[in-house]
Amino acid sequence: MLKQGLFQKLQQKLSPQQIQLMKLLQVPTAELEQRVKQEIEENPALEEGEDQTEEDAPTEEQAITESENVDGNEENERDDFDMSDYFQDDDTPDYKLSVQNSGPDEEEREIPLAGGTTFQDALKSQLSLRSIDDRTELLAENLIGNLDEDGYLRRDLDAIVNDLAFTQNVICEKAELERALKALQSLDPAGVGARDLRECLLIQVDRMPHSLEQRIAHEILGKHFEAFGKKHYDRIMERLEIDEDALKGAIELIVRLNPRPGNTMRDTDKPSQEIIPDFGVMAIDGQLELSLNGRNAPELRVSRAYREMIKEYGRNKKDKEQREALQFIKQKLDSAKWFIDAIKQRQNTLLVTMEAIMEHQREFFLTGDETKLKPMILKDIAERVGLDISTISRVANSKYVQTNYGTFLLKFFFSESLTNDQGEEVSTREVKKILKDSIEAEEKRKPLTDDELTALLKEKGYNIARRTVAKYREQLNIPVARLRKEL
Repeated sequence: MLKQGLFQKLQQKLSPQQIQLMKLLQVPTAELEQRVKQEIEENPALEEGEDQTEEDAPTEEQAITESENVDGNEENERDDFDMSDYFQDDDTPDYKLSVQNSGPDEEEREIPLAGGTTFQDALKSQLSLRSIDDRTELLAENLIGNLDEDGYLRRDLDAIVNDLAFTQNVICEKAELERALKALQSLDPAGVGARDLRECLLIQVDRMPHSLEQRIAHEILGKHFEAFGKKHYDRIMERLEIDEDALKGAIELIVRLNPRPGNTMRDTDKPSQEIIPDFGVMAIDGQLELSLNGRNAPELRVSRAYREMIKEYGRNKKDKEQREALQFIKQKLDSAKWFIDAIKQRQNTLLVTMEAIMEHQREFFLTGDETKLKPMILKDIAERVGLDISTISRVANSKYVQTNYGTFLLKFFFSESLTNDQGEEVSTREVKKILKDSIEAEEKRKPLTDDELTALLKEKGYNIARRTVAKYREQLNIPVARLRKEL
């Protein structure tokens, strides 16, 4: 049953200024520069540069107060300036703002766009040079279009046969498609057109000069690939009746093969992201010095011209257009002031938070030793600086600090705690560092199992369960002992 009524409800809402501050807190330095430029473009009352220090320069509050006290009948000293003309610029057609200064016979000197040959185009050009019939070439070109970025043919041949029949009206048998696939697999780079990793490596091995290592590698990939993937080397040596040196030579040959042939003929390097540190913590003569990147403190000011506009248009408040113009100017001035205050508050929050982190992890910043890191969670810093946990999280989300020992993400310094056999709380990062060092120093012929790593940590005073050791190992992207085995 529906019922109408009046109810009172009390709830908290964030003001636009608070929302703006939270958004500014979580952006890194590089994005902050773009955000400031965007705000300057959108708000003409905001300018770059130091704030005016002249004594006669009125603040926006003084200008607003003065404009309200001015007699509305007073003659405007700037009769030649009409605010309506200022707002009509947006209605000007684009063709009135464009100009053509070049003649029809003038040479254009535009920078041409860079072009290149794609991976598929390179394969098709090789295919045209092969002595194959037109139908096989047509089918092979369709297979080239089905290759993924690694150069593999992931689709089933039966599905491609049906796709050709329904979409291109090309009727073919699976055997014809297999012949076309063989022609595709004969192209460069070796391994292209393979349907799985095993086939890709086999194609590359078959193109190598015949040798003992090449023959053993072919046998391993063709008949013992599963055992090779699980590193059951003893089983492989027993079945192939070879010694360890022969197996080692074949494995070295296989390791040199390219598992992703599609990346050979194109630039696979992803654009590197430049890391701009937000803070600098330098250890000088046993003392720590904290600094904030200058890009986090842009010099912004409220436009003096807009302050004076309030005074000018406050004299004609009876005019509707003048009142609208005055309201527009006040809105832009308030927005500029809020943005400047938000930038300053962001600087203060960053410095206070980083100073608390620096004091908490002083031993690490002085020595650079990861084992000196203390347990630290967001709540510890929030209580220390008197801010909310969500605010600390936004600060630590994507900020970097430059130290004497490298540049680190602020999240690096946060870790959980555990208790050693002496009852002291230590950071989980310290345990991970010991775990990583132990695995790096292990004998590769007989890697340490998780049970052995657990016993080793207990000897060092860290009473940790085996499943916890396995979790830390996975977080370090270290495989299990069987997959770390080497000859």
